[in-house]
Amino acid sequence: MNTAKQQILSFSDGGATGEFHLSGHLTIYTLPQAMAVFECQPEILKVDISGLERLDTGGAWFLLTQQTQAAARGQNLVISGASAEAASLFKSVEAAMPQPDPPIVQPPFFREILARIGERVVSGVKFLLALTSYLGIFLHRLGRAIRHPSEFRLTALVHHCEEVGLKAVPIVALMAFLIGVVLAFQGSTQLKQFGAEVFVVDLIAVSILRELGILLTSIIVAGRTASAFTAAIGSMKMREEIDAMRTLGLDPAMVLFVPRILALLLMLPILGLIADISGLFGGALMAWIDLGISPEMFKTRLVSGTSVNHVLVGLVKAPFFALIIGVVGCHAGMQVESNAESLGRMTSNAVVTAIFAVIVADAVFSIFFASMGI
Repeated sequence: MNTAKQQILSFSDGGATGEFHLSGHLTIYTLPQAMAVFECQPEILKVDISGLERLDTGGAWFLLTQQTQAAARGQNLVISGASAEAASLFKSVEAAMPQPDPPIVQPPFFREILARIGERVVSGVKFLLALTSYLGIFLHRLGRAIRHPSEFRLTALVHHCEEVGLKAVPIVALMAFLIGVVLAFQGSTQLKQFGAEVFVVDLIAVSILRELGILLTSIIVAGRTASAFTAAIGSMKMREEIDAMRTLGLDPAMVLFVPRILALLLMLPILGLIADISGLFGGALMAWIDLGISPEMFKTRLVSGTSVNHVLVGLVKAPFFALIIGVVGCHAGMQVESNAESLGRMTSNAVVTAIFAVIVADAVFSIFFASMGI
């Protein structure tokens, strides 16, 4: 085996300007000597390597690098006298050398903006199609559960009704009570200027029964339930429990989706009624304290001046909001990958998406009912 001491590299001037002859060994051990010579002779334009006895990848890399540097200076460094083995080595090293990244061509600003908008629109349409497919899966499995009651899991439904509905009653009632108090206080402040304090009852009734009661309840449920659905289903997917269900012949949609979404469909209208009652109670209490409107007068004005249509309009929205929240939560849970970062990201995305979708749906309902004159 050759050692560093045994390997010798010799240089000789070919007589012509810029021509050099190499002999001996051009290997990794003699590269410092070659580098020193080439640094002192930047005008080298031709290198004859026919006299080299040994050439390794380090030497081939050095010569190719010198050739590239000469090209960058506007010169043409010619390597001649290479044997077939050396030529093959040059070819292999040149193929393995890193290539500079191509320059990034920035598209025009207007085109870039259009491209980004197009990408967002396409991704939004794909997301809506995915949610629609999950809604179809739920409806199909619900129909199958009706046809085959033995496949329906009543225990899971009761458990999720408790988690979704019963445990949410305190926060929903407190929120609606405070909203009623705030509406009564702010409304009385404005109506006092016109001597129309009694209309604060109509303000509270219409606002809570028609819009705020069910809307804020749905937002709270979306925050606590959509995230819970995503976290539970996503954790099961991370631990490959859903794959185990399929292996055992269990349908994940029947086991996981139907009880959760059906529990929301049953409990959200009830939570909406609780929010309405709590909000009216808070409004009546503040109207009594701030305006001196007695509970009897509040009740009389509420019954005589408020149509039952406002209650129906609020409750009609509840099943649609429940479907949105449940489908978004289950879809996000099934998109979780096998890492905790994906679980956290999809959980936060589910909450944001569910709240945004509920608000958009409420706006659509408001326009629809207004156009219908309800």
